[in-house]
Amino acid sequence: MAAYMKDQFPFLGVKTPARRAASKPLLSAAKAWTAHEILDVADALMAEPEREFAQVAVDLVRANVKAVTSEDLDRLRHLIQTKSWWDTVDALAVHGVGAVVKSDRQLQVVMDQWVDDDDIWVARTAILHQLLWKTDTDATRLFHYCDVRAADQEFFIRKALGWALRQYARTDPDRVRSYVEHNEERLSGLTKREALKHL
Repeated sequence: MAAYMKDQFPFLGVKTPARRAASKPLLSAAKAWTAHEILDVADALMAEPEREFAQVAVDLVRANVKAVTSEDLDRLRHLIQTKSWWDTVDALAVHGVGAVVKSDRQLQVVMDQWVDDDDIWVARTAILHQLLWKTDTDATRLFHYCDVRAADQEFFIRKALGWALRQYARTDPDRVRSYVEHNEERLSGLTKREALKHL
């Protein structure tokens, strides 16, 4: 497990099915909690050294995201920036931040700030926050984010751009194909390959 995660974190060695079974009572109990309580427990879990605790923290937020509001966006950012790696960041971006921003579209101006952030995980979150929005995706904003980070050399940013475009291509393939064609020289090979993967 540690090797798969590039030796970023120690692991207990608990596999995903066993982890989910063990944490099920916690996630069920949390349905009666406030957002403040949910995020406090998530913070405490993130503070533990072994990675499984961070994964439970993400599961906790994801299972109870309806309790989380726009006022909690900074706390979600804190979780994203705690022991950051793709396994926690992506789930929090898509199922945490994405859900909160979709319920309060005014928060997209905050995403406009995040996409320029020096922290690649905050920027990646902004790029991915609309991943499950389908026809509700603000395509103009998505393409703008691609423009903003097109020259980025960071693998995790390039991959996120391609992933976001690939996902939106399920909704509007012609628009994604056109965008990639018109930005052939600006986008990285990785971004283009990901974007056009199913086209």
